[in-house]
Amino acid sequence: MLYEGELYLPGGQRVVCFKRLDRRLGQGNVEFFNEISVLSLYKHENLVSLLKICNEGDELILICVGVAHAINYLHDPGDTRQRVLHGDIKSSNIILNEDWTAKVCGLSLSKNVPSYQPATFVISNAVGTLAYYDPQYIEMLSKESDVYSFGVVLFELLCGKLCFEYSNGQILLNKWTRCCEDKRLDEIIFSDLKEQMDSCSLNTFSSLAYRCLKKDREERPSMAEVMKQLEIAVEQQVSFLSLF
Repeated sequence: MLYEGELYLPGGQRVVCFKRLDRRLGQGNVEFFNEISVLSLYKHENLVSLLKICNEGDELILICVGVAHAINYLHDPGDTRQRVLHGDIKSSNIILNEDWTAKVCGLSLSKNVPSYQPATFVISNAVGTLAYYDPQYIEMLSKESDVYSFGVVLFELLCGKLCFEYSNGQILLNKWTRCCEDKRLDEIIFSDLKEQMDSCSLNTFSSLAYRCLKKDREERPSMAEVMKQLEIAVEQQVSFLSLF
C-alpha cells in the first residue's frame, strides 16, 4: 500500500512515498526484500530512491522519495550489472511527484537476468495483475512483457480510464485495440484529451500503444523505441501548440 507524506531531513522538508507491506494482499518478506535489494543496487534519476526501511515487529514500511519511469534503464543498465524485468507494470505503480515527474514503483515481483544471457526469465507460476500482464507471461517473463504492460498503461492514459471496470469485471483492452485497428479512436479517447491533442501526436501515441500490445513479442517495440516514439509525440504536440 502506498501513502504520501513528509519527512524532515537534514536538507529540509521533503515529500516522500511510504510503501507498507500488506499481508492481506498476499505479500511476504521475500517480495518485500526483493524490492529493497533492487532499489539498493540500481540508481537512476528515473528510478525510486530508497531512503530507509523500518522493521517494527510485523510492520515493514518501505520509505521512498518517488518512483520514475525507468524501465529502459532496468532492461539495459549499460554496465555489467544484471538487467531487471519489472513484471508488474500498471497504472497504480506509477506516481507523480510535486513537479509532475512520473515515477515507477512496485518492484517486488521483479526478476534479475544476467547481462550475458537472453533477456528472459522462465517462470512456473505467473504473478502480477491479470489485466496488465503479457498473455505469454504465463510461460516466460521478458523485456517484451514489460513493454506489453506499459502499452496497457498508455491506452489507459489515452482513454482516461482503467483497463478494467470494477462494476462488471470487464477488461477493455479488446475494445480499445479494435477501435484502434478500425480507426475509431473517437469512440474511446478521453474527451478533454481529444480537444487538446494534435492529430499527428495522437496518431504517434496511439500507434505506439497498439504496437506494444501485439500478440507476437517480436512485433513489439523495444523500450528504447518506446521512449523515442513518446519523445516524437511530445515534439509534435509542442509544435502544434506553438502555432497558437
